[in-house]
Amino acid sequence: MNKAAVIGAGTMGAQIAGHLANVGIPVLLMDVAPAELTPAEQSQGASLDSPAVRNRPTRELFERMKKLSPKPLFTPEAAALIRVGNVADHLGEIAEADWVVEAVLERMDLKRDLHRKIAALARPDAVVTTNTSGLSINGMTEGLPLDYRQRFFATHFFNPPRYMRLLELIPNHDTDAARLRAFAAWSEAVLGKGIVVGKDTPGFVANRIGCYDMQKALWLTIEESLSIDEVDAIMGPAIGRPKSAMFRLGDIVGVDLMAQMGRNLQGLLKDPEELALFRQPEFIEDMVKRGWWGEKKGQGFYLRTKTAQGREILTLDYRTMEYKPRAKTSIPSLDAVRGLASPAERIRALCEADDKAGRFAWKHLSSMLCYTARRVPEIADEVLPVDNAMRWGYNWELGPFEMWDALGVAETARRLEKEGRETPPLVNALLSSGRKSFYETRAQRVHFFSPAAKNMRIAEEAPQAVFLPRVHGDNKVVLSNPGASLLDLGDGVACFEVHVKMNVLGGDQLRLLRDSLEEVGKNFVGLVVGNQGPHFSAGANLMLITTQIQNQEWDEIDLSIRSFQKSTSSLRWFDKPVVGACHGYTLGGGCELAMGCDHLMTAAETYMGLPEVGVGLIPAGQGTKEMLMRCTENIPKTDDADYLSGVRFAWETAGLAKVSTSAPEALKLRYLRASESTLVLNKDWLIGEAKAKVLQMVAAGYRPQTPRTDLPAVGESGLALFKMLLHQMRQAGQISEHDQKIGTKLAYILCGGDLSYTHFVSEQYILDLEREAFLSLCGEPKTLERIKHTLKTGKPLRN
Repeated sequence: MNKAAVIGAGTMGAQIAGHLANVGIPVLLMDVAPAELTPAEQSQGASLDSPAVRNRPTRELFERMKKLSPKPLFTPEAAALIRVGNVADHLGEIAEADWVVEAVLERMDLKRDLHRKIAALARPDAVVTTNTSGLSINGMTEGLPLDYRQRFFATHFFNPPRYMRLLELIPNHDTDAARLRAFAAWSEAVLGKGIVVGKDTPGFVANRIGCYDMQKALWLTIEESLSIDEVDAIMGPAIGRPKSAMFRLGDIVGVDLMAQMGRNLQGLLKDPEELALFRQPEFIEDMVKRGWWGEKKGQGFYLRTKTAQGREILTLDYRTMEYKPRAKTSIPSLDAVRGLASPAERIRALCEADDKAGRFAWKHLSSMLCYTARRVPEIADEVLPVDNAMRWGYNWELGPFEMWDALGVAETARRLEKEGRETPPLVNALLSSGRKSFYETRAQRVHFFSPAAKNMRIAEEAPQAVFLPRVHGDNKVVLSNPGASLLDLGDGVACFEVHVKMNVLGGDQLRLLRDSLEEVGKNFVGLVVGNQGPHFSAGANLMLITTQIQNQEWDEIDLSIRSFQKSTSSLRWFDKPVVGACHGYTLGGGCELAMGCDHLMTAAETYMGLPEVGVGLIPAGQGTKEMLMRCTENIPKTDDADYLSGVRFAWETAGLAKVSTSAPEALKLRYLRASESTLVLNKDWLIGEAKAKVLQMVAAGYRPQTPRTDLPAVGESGLALFKMLLHQMRQAGQISEHDQKIGTKLAYILCGGDLSYTHFVSEQYILDLEREAFLSLCGEPKTLERIKHTLKTGKPLRN
C-alpha cells in the first residue's frame, strides 16, 4: 500500500486518514465541495471556483481531526502526509491509490452512487472498502461489475481508529478470499489491527453482541429496580469490563447514537425476542428528546456540576428524570470480588452470589452468553472471532465464550436447565462431543471448539506472536519471585518479566534482574526485557520510598539508588544482547530500565518519560545521565561546540516532566534513539520481535558497549543560565520555591556540577551526582508531601 485515498472527511474518515499517515502512507482526503461562499469568503472577494474555497469543507474537517482528544496522530508531523481535496475535482486521482476507503454518511443511496463512480475510476488492482457500521455490503455493490465486487469489502474501524484495535472485515458474496487474507495480514502488520472476519449481517459481529449486551442491561436495570450507580458498579471491572462500565460508556458513545443503533438493529432483525429487546425504554427516548445525549451535551446518565465544595458528579434517577448526588455502592458480593485478580474468578464469584449484584450479573451475563452462542455461525463461523471482537472492540477482558469457560460450560447449562431456560445448540454440541470448554491450550497453542468440525481447531496466529501466560503454563519459568520472573522463550533467548500492579520496580524486581543476568550469562544467548501487562513499567515503587523517607532510612535509600543505577547500567554493559519491549506507561524507573537496553521494540502506544520532578525528585536511575548523553551525542566535539543547547533540551524535557504520547514522539523527546529502536504496530508481536532482534544481534557478532568517559560537563556557565531562568520563572509565579530547588539540582547534574569550564566526564561521575541530588531531595518535607499526594490522588502536587 504505497498510496491511499479516503472519501469522506467526517469523524471516522479523517481519523482513518490520520492513522494511515501515522504508518507512513500518503493519503488523499476528500469531501464535498461547498455550494456557497461563507460570509468571510464573500468579504474577501473569493470565488466558488477557487481551490481554497472548494477544498474548504475538507480542510476544516482535517483541522478538526488534528485537534481531537485523544490525539489521532502519533506526531503533528504525520499530518504532512495528508493532502486535502474535494470529490468534485479530485475523485479521478483515486486511480493512483492502492487502497480507496469510502467513509461517507451511513446512507445506502449515497454509498451506492459513489461506488458506481469509484468502479469507473479506481485501478483494476486497487482494494476498495467501505467503512460502515452495519449497512449491507452485498446491497451496496448490487449491480456493480464482478471484478469490482471481488476486490470490495467492508473495513469497519472502531472509534478512535488509532487506539481501538478491532478492524472488522466483512466480505460480500464475491470478495476474493486470497485478496481478503492478504489485506488482513497487511492490516495486522502495518496498521497494528486485530482482524475479525464477519458476515454481512446486521451490526456485523462486535456491535451485534455489544448492542444486545447494552439493551439487555437497560431493561434489566428497570426490571431489577437498580440505580445507574449500582449497575455501573456491577458492569465494570467486577465482570472484566472497563471502568466506563455501562452507563458511563453510554455517555461517551452518546445516548442518541446508542438509541439509534438499537433502532437500526430493530429495523433489520426479524426475531420477535430481538425486536422487543432492541426497543428503547421510555426513559431513553425521553433523554434523546431532551438532548441529554451524554458528554457532547454536558449531561446524560451523569451530570458534572459545580458546587460550593467544588466539582460534583450527579447521577440520573431514571424513574423521576432528576439528577441526584452519586451514591457510594456497597454490595457484599462486589466488595468481595474486588480483591480477585483474575476476571474469570470475579465473574464466577459474582454470578454465584445471592444478592442484588449477583442476581443482576447472572441474569445479564447468562442472557448475553446464550444470545451469543445462538449467533454462531450466523455472524461468524467460529467462536474465536466473536471473542476477539468483544475484547478488541469493547475492551472486555474475556470474550463471551471465554466467559462460558470461566463459569463452567456444563455447570452453566445445568443452571439454565434448572431455571427452565433452553441451552443453545452450540453449547449442547460442545458437551455432546465430550469437551468441557470452548478453549484448550496445548504446547503454547490455543485450540478452540469449531461447531462445523464438532472438534477442536488450532487458532491461526502470526509466528511473531508470543504470549507470556502460555510460556508460564508450559513450565518455562527459569527463575521467579512474587514480583518478576525469568522465562525461557526458546532458541536460547530468555525474557525478564515484571508482574505486579502497574509493573512498578522495587526490591523483588531488581534482585531477580541481577539473578537473571547471571543465569543468562551462563545458559542463554540473550535477554528480552518485557511483559504483557497494561504497561511496561510505571516506575519505581513510591510506596517503598515513602516508607524509607518517613523512617529516615537515608543509608537504605542511598543503597537502593546505587542498586537501581547498577541494575539499569549493567544491561547496557552486559556481554550478551538485551532488547526491551516497551508499551503503555514506560515512566521514571521504567524509562530508565528501557534506556539500559541495547535495542527497544516499541509499541506505537508507548507513553515514555521521566516525570520524577512531579513527586519532588529527579531521575536518578541513570535517567538524567542518559538524557545528557542522548541530547549531546550528535554535537561535534569542536572547540566552539554548543553543548549547552543539548543540555538545555535535556533540562527542559526532564524538568517539565514531558511524557510522550506515542513512540514516535518519544524519539523527538530523545527518550528513544532512532538507531536503537524499532516501531512495532502490533502489540502482540512485541515480545516475538524482541526475541528475533536478540537472535539477529547474536548472529551479527554482538559486542557490548563500554562505559563512556566523554560526556560534556558545561559547568558553572551553564548552571548560571539555568539559575537565571528558574529565577525568572519564580518571579513570574510560574513555579514554586520547591520547583526552583528541584530545577536547580537537575541543572547541577546536567552541567556536571559547578566546574569552572567545560570538562569531559564519565558516566559514573554523572550517576554519582544523580544519587546525591536524589538523596538530598528525599530529605525535603515538600517532596514527601508530593509523593503522598501522588499516591493518594494519582496527580502531581505543586507545593
